[in-house]
Amino acid sequence: MAIRPSLKTLVISRHFTRDLKDKEQIDSIVNGILDCSVDFNELHKFEEDIDGNLVFRAKKDNMHIVYCVDKKMRIIFLRAFKNYNEYKKFLDDRKEIEKMIVHI
Repeated sequence: MAIRPSLKTLVISRHFTRDLKDKEQIDSIVNGILDCSVDFNELHKFEEDIDGNLVFRAKKDNMHIVYCVDKKMRIIFLRAFKNYNEYKKFLDDRKEIEKMIVHI
């Protein structure tokens, strides 16, 4: 919450769009996270700091949403997973996350 007033831009990655496919669902999730909705089981759970980029997770039902706040103070929605093992594998690949953030 301390970072929130400093956020300048919202970015949704292609991976995130492909993971969810439904524009209404994407808008609902993004707005829910930005508004701190009570519809989430977990919200703004800090996962790790990857070279100054803060990675967070939100969980709604069985879906894990991974997003970050990068050094440019942008909130970037990276991926959405329905499978916990895929989510965990993604978090373990720090280089892939960093590459995604840099190329957005």
